[in-house]
Amino acid sequence: MRLSYHADTDSLYIHLVERPGTEAQEVAPGIVVDFDDSGKPVGIDIDHAQSVLDLTTLEAESLPLKVSTA
Repeated sequence: MRLSYHADTDSLYIHLVERPGTEAQEVAPGIVVDFDDSGKPVGIDIDHAQSVLDLTTLEAESLPLKVSTA
């Protein structure tokens, strides 16, 4: 998962997976979910992100992450 903030449009895109979206559906005002050709969500676009989200902090809890050492 990857987050991309675009200051010029004040939009936040959450890349759920690295597959292209083929369809989009607005699920709430200013929130669009992109789907692949199988109907699975691939991303979420949030317009006016600073007014609807707290972008100052990002926390991750209980994710099944492997720790890698260099």
